[in-house]
Amino acid sequence: MNQEENKKSSEEMPESHEELITEPQTEETSSESHREEGAVTDNELQAYKDKYLRLYSEFENFRRRTAREKLEQTKTAGEDVVKSILPVLDDLERASQSMNSTDNVQALREGVELVIHKFKQILKQKGLEEMETLHKPFDPEFHEAIAQIPAPSAELEEKIIDQVEKGYFFNEKVIRYAKVVVANKQS
Repeated sequence: MNQEENKKSSEEMPESHEELITEPQTEETSSESHREEGAVTDNELQAYKDKYLRLYSEFENFRRRTAREKLEQTKTAGEDVVKSILPVLDDLERASQSMNSTDNVQALREGVELVIHKFKQILKQKGLEEMETLHKPFDPEFHEAIAQIPAPSAELEEKIIDQVEKGYFFNEKVIRYAKVVVANKQS
């Protein structure tokens, strides 16, 4: 052998004996290690799936329950108001019966005025307020002008001089705009 061939054969040989003594990995040993890692991953994945399904189920139950409660609340929202108005209805029925049996118009008028006052007080307790409009400046946020007429005096210009229909606030929110007549500027 010449020196070049010797060099080539020595390069192909391992330098230490430890490199020669390595366990060959068979298919069984490599697949077992992957299975153990996969089993941990599969278990974790199953736990995450289970947790996800439970959370999803809880959320769906919450959504259904709140929808049902909202529907029930909508159905019974006016119950309190209706219960408080029932005495007024009873009073009106009694007034109607009195109209047929009495000739005293003054007493009947006073009775109806008392019922109206009682009704207004109940509505006020529930949050209803009447708008004060006469001789106030016109404000389109609260008023609806249905007519304009020339101002009878300079101090009433651009002010409300007549109210055709009352406006109302419910808990400080406009629920009905006042229909009013506004005085124009004098020309």
